[in-house]
Amino acid sequence: MKSLCRDCGWTGEAKAARCPSCGSPRTVFHEELGTLSIAHLDCDAFYASVEKRDDPSLRDKPVIVGGGKRGVVTTACYIARMSGAKSAMPMFKALKLCPDAVVIKPNFAKYKEESRRIHEKLDRLTPLIQPLSLDEAWIDLTGTERLHGASPAAMLAKLQAEIERDIGLTVSIGLAPNKFLAKIASELDKPRGFSAIGAAEAKNFLADKPVNILPGVGPATVSALAEIGLRTVGDIAATDLKLLANRLGSGGLRLHRLAHGQDSRIVDPDQARKTISAETTFNNDLHKPEDLEDELWPLCEKVAKQARKEGVAGRVATLKLRTPDFKIHTRRRTLAVPSQTARTLFQVARELLAAEPKGLSYRLIGAGLTEFVDAETAGADMFADEERRSLKSETAIDTLRGKFGAAAVVTGRALKSR
Repeated sequence: MKSLCRDCGWTGEAKAARCPSCGSPRTVFHEELGTLSIAHLDCDAFYASVEKRDDPSLRDKPVIVGGGKRGVVTTACYIARMSGAKSAMPMFKALKLCPDAVVIKPNFAKYKEESRRIHEKLDRLTPLIQPLSLDEAWIDLTGTERLHGASPAAMLAKLQAEIERDIGLTVSIGLAPNKFLAKIASELDKPRGFSAIGAAEAKNFLADKPVNILPGVGPATVSALAEIGLRTVGDIAATDLKLLANRLGSGGLRLHRLAHGQDSRIVDPDQARKTISAETTFNNDLHKPEDLEDELWPLCEKVAKQARKEGVAGRVATLKLRTPDFKIHTRRRTLAVPSQTARTLFQVARELLAAEPKGLSYRLIGAGLTEFVDAETAGADMFADEERRSLKSETAIDTLRGKFGAAAVVTGRALKSR
């Protein structure tokens, strides 16, 4: 199989602009189509698409899901993107580019439910699913041909059609020999896309792409690579391994493999969550430490409650700050004892905040935990007495709030922040 019709399922050897069976132009052709089995599924403008599905009057309008004027864009629909609005953009800037946009406050409970429905369909194909977020996941369909009586490509095309028919949302799919290439492929033909990148073409395909297309390459690494004349993926692929290793250590070796289209990471359903965090954007910039601490406490409560719910404890506490010029500052500290309590997280985050330059104003503050361990293992630590006492108290509060509502128990710190 080299050709596939995404509408009727026809397969053939020759490239066809239109399906010879049903006449559809939605055909896919690739020399390796019948052998590729690692996929990346990405929902198209997920949050905005859910809102448009639920309110048909929004169908032909630019929709932005996000916070108020001082917030950021969570998702922009494709109509809004035509004006330049995009995810993570400050809301005021997005509205300047797209003044006619309908702005909708995020409803994450609804989005989680739709994500669950999509994952139910994925579960019927394979247990090897690794979610990245509510709206995207890697899928490994290696060895499933006998089970389904069809190739991974054919099953993914069927899945794509079922999601659109049964849930009313569209997804784009990338098919490749590994996770890195599959994720890139899923971005090639959005929305409702289905694209493949094969092993044989990977190096040439990547050659002219900027280095920041590689996973883990942020602004600092881009600058470090530019200093030695490496600006494209092809530049990295052609560079001596020793030079890369001297400049970037083991990270340089990893980038060299990726530049050749090689990625040995497996699709891991059990991969632990990397971070639990919460943040808030202020209506007006804040600079007084006491005001910032009042905003910080409920975030710490939210993070700690989620950690307890998931049965994990974090080894590292993080503080996130965004200044009025939209620069993000992240501070982190390794904890003496892994924690899942608001008390510990708040104490450390407050100390990190106090170390910042005096008088600076901020438009956003966030708190988080990362580098998780199993909570039971953390609780066995002989030096964790104080953490255990806090945990006992906060767990009791969780129970009371679960029975009588979130307002049933309010801590002194929370009362102060009101």
